[in-house]
Amino acid sequence: RDIMAASPPSAGGEPAPPPPPLQYSVLLQHLVGDKRQPRVWDPTALGGIPCPPKSEEQKMVERVMESCPFKAALACVGGFVLGGAFGIFTAGIDTNVGFDPKDPYRTPTAKEVLKDMGQRGISYAKNFAIVGAMFSCTECVVESYRGKSDWKNSVISGCITGGAIGFRAGLKAGVIGCGGFAAFSAAVDYYLR
Repeated sequence: RDIMAASPPSAGGEPAPPPPPLQYSVLLQHLVGDKRQPRVWDPTALGGIPCPPKSEEQKMVERVMESCPFKAALACVGGFVLGGAFGIFTAGIDTNVGFDPKDPYRTPTAKEVLKDMGQRGISYAKNFAIVGAMFSCTECVVESYRGKSDWKNSVISGCITGGAIGFRAGLKAGVIGCGGFAAFSAAVDYYLR
């Protein structure tokens, strides 16, 4: 009403007609239609945490941590620790630890049991470290070659690792190892993603 009252009178002395009402379809085109202007996302405008530019040292550390040798070394150390713990655990629940086949009625001493647990822990630790390093290395190489990071990398590297481990026992064992390790890798990758 104020707009109509403030509008200058036309030549005939009558007030000017009001502007046409804004149509709903025109408004929708500006909000979600073809005439919508894309906005550049700025986290600082919404109260986000500003991210300062990375220094050269930070970039170098990121490059080292994403390199294949670092990933392989990390998997090797992790496999060694996990394998050692698993070996000690299985030796702890095994009733034949410290058993002497020459004298089956003799009770093993604590020293013999601990020695046997340590040997089994070291054996498992070495095996897990080798498998972890092989898998991590092949996955990193496959990912670098393919240029993608998806579930196929873990399946391919699982097949290569399982096949290489099983191939020592023959071709059939290599094929079974390839399929088994690839299926296990796919299941783990599906669960984690």
